[in-house]
Amino acid sequence: MRLVVARCQVDYAGRLTAHLPMANRVIMVKNDGSVLVHSDGGSYKPLNWMSPPCKVAEATNDDGVVEWTVTGKDGDTLRIVLEQIHDDSFHELGVDPGLQKDGVEKHLQELLAEHPASLAEGLTLVRREFPTAIGPVDLMCRDAAGRSVAVEIKRRGEIDGVEQLTRYLELLNRDPQLRPVRGIFAAQEIKPQARVLATDRGIACAVVDYDALRGIDDPSQRLF
Repeated sequence: MRLVVARCQVDYAGRLTAHLPMANRVIMVKNDGSVLVHSDGGSYKPLNWMSPPCKVAEATNDDGVVEWTVTGKDGDTLRIVLEQIHDDSFHELGVDPGLQKDGVEKHLQELLAEHPASLAEGLTLVRREFPTAIGPVDLMCRDAAGRSVAVEIKRRGEIDGVEQLTRYLELLNRDPQLRPVRGIFAAQEIKPQARVLATDRGIACAVVDYDALRGIDDPSQRLF
């Protein structure tokens, strides 16, 4: 990656025109072929940019001022006039492993598979990713009475999730070896509309405390 801190003017020409008057900015030239122009405030988004792949042609005009012409794949251009360069450096960042989100559905599923009784007393795990003709049920469990319980897990419980579990239950209850199968809709947060729909369809709702499942939230340390 190349980082240039400079007093510059930027003009875009393409489907429309845009102008950034002379000011101090940061210009990023990334190895993926993109060019981004940032200011020191206002937003995390660039003020202007060129998506990859693009070509950067660098030249010096008759006044000794450096000019960049960045050409995009559709022929649009970003002309950057660098009146004064404060810093120009190159950095090798290497391969990025990507963002690893905490608390996503996969992690919730793993934790709830280890602690099914946190959803309902006496609940035990039969299988994760229980297969059906329309997709796998997150958890298939049995309650204390030995009856089948299908669990659908979401980070945020919305109506679509309730509809998904409803379809699973309709299919599972056709199997004489499983029926009757009831459902539990589990999420870190359940929207009021989703809760109303689930209750109307006889589906139990369970709000999951992710930190407590991970053992981070120690009740003995709480003030209330």
